[in-house]
Amino acid sequence: MRKSLDLYRVFDEVSKQSSISKAAQELFMTQSAVSQSIQKLEKELDLVLFNRTSKGVTLTTEGKLLYEHVRSALNILNIGEEKMLEFKNMMIGELHIGVGDTISRYYLLPFLEQFYNQFPGIKLKILNGTTTEICEFIKEGKADLGVCNLPIVDHSIQAFPCKDVHDIFVGGEKYRELSSSPITLEQLVELPLICLEKRANSRVYIDRYFKEKDITLSPVFELGSHDLLLDFAKINLGVACVTKQFSQHYIDSGLLHELKLEEPIPERSIGICYSSQVPLSHAAKQFIQIVDPTLYEAL
Repeated sequence: MRKSLDLYRVFDEVSKQSSISKAAQELFMTQSAVSQSIQKLEKELDLVLFNRTSKGVTLTTEGKLLYEHVRSALNILNIGEEKMLEFKNMMIGELHIGVGDTISRYYLLPFLEQFYNQFPGIKLKILNGTTTEICEFIKEGKADLGVCNLPIVDHSIQAFPCKDVHDIFVGGEKYRELSSSPITLEQLVELPLICLEKRANSRVYIDRYFKEKDITLSPVFELGSHDLLLDFAKINLGVACVTKQFSQHYIDSGLLHELKLEEPIPERSIGICYSSQVPLSHAAKQFIQIVDPTLYEAL
């Protein structure tokens, strides 16, 4: 097929130039090579495609019919090559990113804005979900990459940390006095606790930490979003487990107060994850470069 395509390209140029010598110049080939290509194509098709004259060549009736189809086919191929070049140069394309509401709002938005401004031709599609759901999006091919809470225990997913975050407990005005000095984990769990749902990766991390301390968390509220945790804590419904980096504005404004722990919860990470079995698209790599240049260099 490749050899035939090369022959058709020669045929197309000879047809346009009505001259083997001029076609040879345009194709950077010898006249002999052009003539041999035409002869080979005529032999393969068992048709005479050109009338040879002393002034050049003209298409036969069969040649004219073939030329219409060859020209159309080559135009389609040229358009395809141009589209591929546009993809490579990030002029067109799509990028599907899996991310949760909280990380999207408090961490990812500036990177999304920068990517959109730099590559306006790339359509961004955001798939919302928990870390577990995001991993499924990636494995099903629905998302090119995800930005979520780590760690991820899945051999089919590559995950790399980008930002360290710290889980803390906060309360409203009712719990201001408790924020004046560190409390023990045992004292903490005696308070009405507000946590994310158990399926959330950050909740899994917290539960695992307390389990290592032989303590079981029994929240009075289990909510589906980080913002709800803050809102419930703000009106004194309990003490909420939140991400400090995403709650700092509430703490700084005095709406919430951090309860210091004698044994602070170890930091964890937010990171980029993608399939270990499917190569990253050019758009995905460019997005990673914006979020974490160090990770991009390691790809």
